[in-house]
Amino acid sequence: MLRKTIQIISGISFALLFLSCSEKQSNYYTIKGEVHGTYYTITYGAETDCLVRESLDSVFHAFDASLSTFVPTSIISRVNVNDSTVKLDSLFITVFEKGQYVSRETNGAFDMTVAPLVNVWGFGFKKSDSVTPEMIDSLKQYTGYQKVKLVDGKVLKEHPNIMLDGSAIAKGYSCDIVARYLRSIGLSNYMIEIGGEIVTSGVNSKGTLWHIGITRPDENNSFVQPDIQTVISLSNCGLATSGNYRQFYYKDGKRYSHTVNPATGYPVEHNLLSASVVAPDCMTADAFATAFMVMGLDSAYAYASTHPELAALFIYSDDNGQMQVKYTDSFAKYIQ
Repeated sequence: MLRKTIQIISGISFALLFLSCSEKQSNYYTIKGEVHGTYYTITYGAETDCLVRESLDSVFHAFDASLSTFVPTSIISRVNVNDSTVKLDSLFITVFEKGQYVSRETNGAFDMTVAPLVNVWGFGFKKSDSVTPEMIDSLKQYTGYQKVKLVDGKVLKEHPNIMLDGSAIAKGYSCDIVARYLRSIGLSNYMIEIGGEIVTSGVNSKGTLWHIGITRPDENNSFVQPDIQTVISLSNCGLATSGNYRQFYYKDGKRYSHTVNPATGYPVEHNLLSASVVAPDCMTADAFATAFMVMGLDSAYAYASTHPELAALFIYSDDNGQMQVKYTDSFAKYIQ
C-alpha cells in the first residue's frame, strides 16, 4: 500500500482562546503551518481574522495523541505494543471502524496492518533486491485486517506482533476534525488542506465554489510548480488523492506506481498512477483513494461506478506509456 501520512467534538476538553467568529461582511484569511509530518493551509471567510493558531495546535495535538505512530504515548502506539491499560477514544475508534469498513468493502485492498510489508520493500522499493519469499511469508502472518477487531472498547489481535498504521486514512480524518472545529466557532466558508487531502465548505472569496487542482503525476515535474491535470469545483465534501507522483518504476516500457498489495505482500503490477476521490467526508475519500491504488484501474472504476457516493478520477499509463484520464459519471459534475 502507499505511504500516505480540532475542537475534538467528544471526549476532549479545551482550555483555549476559544473565539466565536462572525461571517458578516466576510473577508478571507489564510493560516499555514506544519502538522502530521506535512503542511497545512486553511483559508476561511470571517468578519475578522479570528482563527487562533494556538487553538489549531491544540486540535492537532489531540489528534496526534490518539492516532500518530510517531508519538510513543499515543493511543495507537500503545495499542501496537499491547498496553492493556490503554483507553480508546472516539478518534481512534472512528478511524479503526472506518478502516475496517473500507477493508471489507475492497476485499483488503485497504488494510491498516500492512505497514510491515511496506517497510520491508522500502520507500521506492529500494530494498527490493533483498526481499525474499520467506520474508514476505513471515510478515504476512502479522498482517490482515481480519486479524484485528474491536470488542468492548479493546482492540483484539490474533497475534501480538500485529501493528496498526492509520497513515492512509488519518490525514483525511484530521481535515474532517478541523472542519468540525471551524463550524463550532461559527465558520461555514472554508477550505482545509493537510498534506494534499482537502475539505471544503461554502464558497471562496469570489462567492463561487472552491477551485481545486489535481496534480498530473510526472516524474519530471518540479515540486515547486507541478502541472495540473484537472481543475474541479467543490463545496461541502472531502477530496483525497493517492499516488506516487514521482516514484514510478518501469517494466517493458510501461510505468507503474510503487504500491504494495496487502493480500500478496508484493508490488502490484498495474498501470494506475493516481486515484482522486470525492466523498461526503475526507476520511472516506482518503481510505478509498488508497484502496483504489491497490485495486487497479478496472476494479477501482467498477467499484466507484456502482457507489455514487464516491466520485473518482483515475490517471493511468496506457499501453504506449502515455498518461490518460478516466473518471466516473459522478465525478463529471465537478470538472471545470
